Amino acid sequence: MRILPSLLALACSAALFGCQQPAPPADSSPPPVAEPAPVSAPAAQSIGAAEEIGKRLEAGIAGEHRAQTDRARDAYRHPLETLQFFGVAPDATVIEITPGGGWYSDILAPYLRAHGHFIAAIWDESLPDQPDYYARLNQQLADKIAAAPEVYGEPELRRFNARAPSFGAPASADVVLTFRNAHNWIGAGNAEAYFKAFFEVLKPGGTLGVVDHRAKGEAATDGSTGYVTEQQIIDLATAAGFRLAERSEVNANPADTADHPEGVWTLPPSYALGDTDREKYAAIGESDRMTLKFVKP
Repeated sequence: MRILPSLLALACSAALFGCQQPAPPADSSPPPVAEPAPVSAPAAQSIGAAEEIGKRLEAGIAGEHRAQTDRARDAYRHPLETLQFFGVAPDATVIEITPGGGWYSDILAPYLRAHGHFIAAIWDESLPDQPDYYARLNQQLADKIAAAPEVYGEPELRRFNARAPSFGAPASADVVLTFRNAHNWIGAGNAEAYFKAFFEVLKPGGTLGVVDHRAKGEAATDGSTGYVTEQQIIDLATAAGFRLAERSEVNANPADTADHPEGVWTLPPSYALGDTDREKYAAIGESDRMTLKFVKP
């Protein structure tokens, strides 16, 4: 993906990972997430019920292991409502695609620890000619998880080749989630390969959840500003074999005009223009985002 020179030092990670915050130092030991009450046998039989999902997600979102800078993004990213919309049950096998510093991983891994399986799909930094930040962000995430097994359990860090993505054995996952990543694949010209790989790894009936910065109008974009149209994502998913199940406006922001000088990175939390018009962009908040749920037939 093309990133403007003025952003390279400041926003390389933000451009690729949806402006996620850096992981805490490896030597920090955050307190454990509060455990929800034990699940009764009848509740266990309907573990995907909305009330059970909400109870367990709330415990993870409220956990003291989450950085204050990450908590500040909840007002824009609506993690509880988003994961409820995608129907992420606590006994599911869930793959999060390129989680970066782990903003959503901090919620998903504790949530899935007892009954499910969390897989962070990360780039294989050992392959030739990989960007330096692949190794750096992979190590940050690994260190954070290793420092607090009482919080994260034993999630899997599954490496993949971005040039030929594959995310595991066919029909082995219940849910694939991607947050603010698809514009990067469109910019790199390999979005079709990603969506085909999502389709392959999901079980029949499995869910693909996509959140990304939403462009205005109907004209397709090249992803270079961070914004893409809903129709671009829908076309990619349906071409891979998915069915669009539902759309949500939970992450919508009508104040975002999507035409900023430095693209989506003009807005918080990146503030690519520094102090220039900072109050203006702070008032807008984070980007207007599509939230799309697809199902593998």
